[in-house]
Formats: sequence, structure tokens, C-alpha cells
Amino acid sequence: MNISRTALTVCALALAALAAGCSSDMNANGGANSNASASASPAASPAAQQQSLSEVERPQKIKDQSAQRGEQDAAAPTLRIAEPREGATVNGSTVRVRLDLSGDLKGYKPHKDPATGMGNHIHVILDNQPYEAYYNLDQPFELRNVTEGRHTLRVFASRPWHESYKNEGSFQMVTFEVKGGGDASRPTTTADGQKVADNANANANAARPPAPAASPAQTPEGKEMAASNARDVDRTKPLLTYSRPKGEYKGADADAIMIDFWLSNAKLQGDGGEYRVRYSVDGGEWKYIDKWAPVWLAGWTPGKHAVRLELTDKTGNVVENGGYNATARDITVVK
Repeated sequence: MNISRTALTVCALALAALAAGCSSDMNANGGANSNASASASPAASPAAQQQSLSEVERPQKIKDQSAQRGEQDAAAPTLRIAEPREGATVNGSTVRVRLDLSGDLKGYKPHKDPATGMGNHIHVILDNQPYEAYYNLDQPFELRNVTEGRHTLRVFASRPWHESYKNEGSFQMVTFEVKGGGDASRPTTTADGQKVADNANANANAARPPAPAASPAQTPEGKEMAASNARDVDRTKPLLTYSRPKGEYKGADADAIMIDFWLSNAKLQGDGGEYRVRYSVDGGEWKYIDKWAPVWLAGWTPGKHAVRLELTDKTGNVVENGGYNATARDITVVK
């Protein structure tokens, strides 16, 4: 009788194991199907897709726009930050920005075409947040609900497709202090409501892919990131200012996406210097930029992507300057 019960027990256990194995296989198949479905969705995570990015030449559309502009792309615009001044104290949470434009302009003037929503403009960057575009220097530009403390403001001239002018004098930076600043639980915005910094969102980088192993951990910045501040930015030291990519790319604009930046007090190896700029997409391997010029990348899959840009010295270490020389942004590709 005991032997019979033992045999029954063994059989029962075997059947249970078999059933569990079948259940596990079915769950695995269901997961695979779910992933396949997610990959087909325009909003699918790039982690579920195969993406192979490659550097390509400037898109023909951009070449055509450049040709239509005549001499403007050879201009050398010079900016001056009239307000706020270096070292100024701003009382209250609204910071007024005034810029003077001069130099060899060759017809360059910030403006926005009502039909296309594009035009020459100035990139305005508060601390290490994404830029906002300033199209009409005759109209006031305000940053509202700026938090109390020390801040930096960086500006540089840009073309309609957001490629920066890289002549000396185009880039300017000031550091200022805000007293009686804004509500840190609310975003900093422009006068027309464009978000400059999401001051309250301190944990939004949890899902961001980690940096490649060669990079120390950095705090990413972006419109959904925690507020940043000036910290100890030194205008005399090498400084990388992230510009593009930014935001959402749709249709043909997503075929080739530009990486562009401003470089201060540093010359890249391909230009006769000792520094390098490197980028990584979605935590992938580093790719290096050794000449100060835009890089265009093709092969993007639909969904969200994280782009990281860093300035390194000749030994491969990130050059420290207030934390600004290692910056990450989230972008969205819609196809």
C-alpha cells in the first residue's frame, strides 16, 4: 500500500512538472508575441527593436535650403547679452533676456516664417536645460518662474534647421543670481508658456539607459529632468554646450537627425587640438567626433531614444566643468 502511494506521488509530481513546463513555454510564446506586437507600434521602445545607426552626409533638403539663403551661411553673427549682465542679481522669478546682434551678417536676421514656422533664430539655454528658440530680438524674451539661486545663461546664433554658427563671438554666456525666485514645484517657462525646465521632476531619469562603461555616471538633463543650476562653471575652461538633437522628429525629418553642439576653449583632435567629443545612443557604444562640425545619423527606429554627448581629454576622461560637459537628452522618433 505504501509503495502504491509512493508511486502515485511520483506520478503526480511528474505530471505537475510537465504541466509547469508547458505553461512556461506558453508564457514564453505569449511574451514573444507581445514583443513583436510592441515592435510594430510607432511608439515602441527602441530596446525592443533592431537599430543600426550610420553617419550620412547632409540631407539634400538642407543643402537646398542652404543654397537658397545665399551668403547667410557664411555670415559671422556676433551676440552680446545686454540683460542679465554678468554677476547681476535678479530680484523675483522673472528673468528678462535682451540680446544685441552685430557682426558680418550677410543678411542674417532672426525671424520666423509664418508659413513654415522656421527661420534664423538664437538658441537660449538656461543652465544645462534644452534650448528655447528666440526669433525676434525686437520683442522681449522672458524666463518665468526661475528658481532662487545661481544660474547660467548661454546663447548662440542658429540657422533655420538649428545648426549653430561657430564663429568667434556667436556664443555668449553670463552667470547671475536670482533672489526671491519661483516655485520649485512648477516648471520654468518662457513668456508664451514653453517649458524650459521641469523643476519638480527629480526622478524622471529612472528608465534612461545607462551610459557606456567608459563613462562615469552623470546626471542627465532635459525638459523632464530635475532642475539644474550653474554650479561651478568656469568660462575659461573647456565647455561643451549640447544643442541638437532635441524634441520630436516626424516623417522625413527623422530620416537623418543632426548632432550639433557649441565648443568653447577647446580644439578637437581633427582640428589640431587634443580634445574629443563622443556620443552614445540608447546606451550603445561610443562614437567619436574629431572635427567641430554637425554629424547626421540615419537608421532611427520609431520610439524614444536617449542621446548622450560628452567632451573628453586626450586620456579619454570627461573634462569637468560644472557637470555641463556630459549631457543627455531624450528625443522621440515618429515614422
